[in-house]
Amino acid sequence: MIEHEGIISLPSSHESINDYFYEQGWTDGLPIIPPTPDRVDAIIESCAFDRNHVLGEIPPNWGSATVEKVAINAVMAGCRPEHFPVLLAAIKAITQPDFNLYAIQATTHPCGILMIINGPIRDELEINSSSGVFGPGTISNAVIGRAMRLILFNVGGGYPGVGDMSSQGSPSKFSFCIGENELLNPWDPIHVDFGFAAEDSAVTVIAGESPHNINDHTGRSAEEILTIVSGAMAVTGANNAYTGGQTVLLLGPEHAETIAADGFTKMDVIHWLMEHALIPLERYTRSTLLERFGSIPEGPVPMVRNETDLIVGVTGGPGKHSSWIPTFGGTTHSVTEKII
Repeated sequence: MIEHEGIISLPSSHESINDYFYEQGWTDGLPIIPPTPDRVDAIIESCAFDRNHVLGEIPPNWGSATVEKVAINAVMAGCRPEHFPVLLAAIKAITQPDFNLYAIQATTHPCGILMIINGPIRDELEINSSSGVFGPGTISNAVIGRAMRLILFNVGGGYPGVGDMSSQGSPSKFSFCIGENELLNPWDPIHVDFGFAAEDSAVTVIAGESPHNINDHTGRSAEEILTIVSGAMAVTGANNAYTGGQTVLLLGPEHAETIAADGFTKMDVIHWLMEHALIPLERYTRSTLLERFGSIPEGPVPMVRNETDLIVGVTGGPGKHSSWIPTFGGTTHSVTEKII
């Protein structure tokens, strides 16, 4: 191995390069694409920023996320130049104070950084927003999500058991990037809810757990489906049962179609769940109630405490399934950034 002027020279075999990167703790355990100067330069040249431009600082080590460092990790993850604008916007989003990245990186909670992609870039990059949206099989979803995790490792120092103290971790920490199924969404897409134009491309970042499936094959009305949704959401164990804060309801297109056909808007869905997604006090222990709330609440605890505590979107393909994503809780908030 030879190192000079920031360039490391290694044997040309893929196995040797991957072994070296793994030994340095620079990978997620999966093979990487060697970040050769030509590959990194191609990524950097695709954007309007200088390679030394700092996008933000990544805790817990507060490393500077320069365009070059982000590009190196993007190459390692398998990103192509066309994926880079999404990463640039996502890094800007996670470094906003409202997102509280330090707590998210260092917590014992198993949250990953979910990226939801909206707008024309979703189609341009062929980001999956249909069947198997949270799973494998699509390059853009996989490599953009993976690049985010490598940046959190290599720029921020969020290594398992060192900077990232998540007790059990989560598969969402490998890659957690999806598109919203705007074609089959009966309402405005998520980025429009947050003030962007429909023709804008945008990424929304959320500190979420892996999705919890909501199976309802029998509901024929909005209230029937939302009754099952409320039962899935009203659970102890999730951080939100104690600290409140935003969670995410991603309805499958078939559920969304039925709910909207009954005249429900997104805000109607939120208000309905504010009233019905309630955790009975007997599901808590007395000591938990006293520790978390300071006293025994007078009635059941709502999982959606106000209108801004639930993001509602539509994703996935055919089938009567939806998903709820618990989050880190009340000290973090989603951030949406325009992709330029």
